[in-house]
This record gives sequence, structure tokens and C-alpha cells, in this order.
Amino acid sequence: MAVSRITWWRLISAIFGIKCLLLMVTLGVLMKNSFTIQNIQPTPSPAPTVGFQEVCECCACPGKWIGYQCNCYFISKDEKSWEASRDFCASQNSSLLQLQTRNELSFMSSSQTFFWIGMHHSKEWNTWVWTDGSFPSKELFPEFSDTKPRDCIAYSPSEIVSIDFCKSKNRYICKQLPI
Repeated sequence: MAVSRITWWRLISAIFGIKCLLLMVTLGVLMKNSFTIQNIQPTPSPAPTVGFQEVCECCACPGKWIGYQCNCYFISKDEKSWEASRDFCASQNSSLLQLQTRNELSFMSSSQTFFWIGMHHSKEWNTWVWTDGSFPSKELFPEFSDTKPRDCIAYSPSEIVSIDFCKSKNRYICKQLPI
């Protein structure tokens, strides 16, 4: 009789042990999924023109910067000239936005505000150039002509381009590549 009691309790202990193990595995899977969903869902942004901030694991942006598609963006609230905007971005170890695609700012697509980006007209080359000296893609900005020397480009995230005097004051976007 004593032997069958010991066997019976071992069987019950083994069943409860397996149940505990299954519950721990389930809890681990649920916690992992919970954190993954939390990272994907948009969170409020500090800038009024931006609808959300996409959190991605490949970028760690400074405070007040927005992480989107593994890049960090600073969306200014104040207005500066193009040169002052460029200098501010440089002081933040970044540069005025150099668009890679027209929909790069899709997270701001509802904004009608114009922002300085890193494109200006070079007197030396008599053409439009980015702040790093490279030339913009004709596919990206096919409608530009070289008829307005000494001007800079203001860009609206709704994909509207404006040629403006560099001394004018606009808001600006800095872009910092992930560290």
C-alpha cells in the first residue's frame, strides 16, 4: 500500500510539474509578443505636425528627436534662415535633411508646413546640390530648373517643394543617422 501511494504522489507531482512548465513557457511567449506589439504601435510625438513616432530597435535617438525607419529626425518648432538651420543641425552632429525618397517623411504626410532641407543652389556649380556636395536625383526632384541662383529648397512632407530665398525664415528638419 505504501508503494502505491508513493507512485501515485510521484505521478501527481510530475503532472503538476509539466503544467507549471507549460504555464511558464506560455507566459514567456505572451510577454515576448506583448513587448513586440508595444514597440510597433505608434506613440505620440513631441512635434505638433507629426502624427506618430515609430519606435524601431535599430535606432536610439536623442530626446526630442523622432525615430523612424532607423533614422533620427529633429523637427524644429522655431524658424531660422537656411544657413542658421544648417549650422544648428551641424551642432547636433546631424545635417539638414537630405531626402533619399519622396516618401521618406511619410510619417508627417499630413503636414502642410514648409521646412528647410539640405538642398541649395550652388553658384560654383550653377546647379542644385545637397549640403554634402552631391547632386539630387532627377527622379527625386524632376521639376527643378537652375534659374534661381542663391536660393534654397523648402519642402513640405505632403511632397510640395518651394524655392525660397536662403535668408527667409522657415522651420527645418535635421537628420541623424543611427549610431
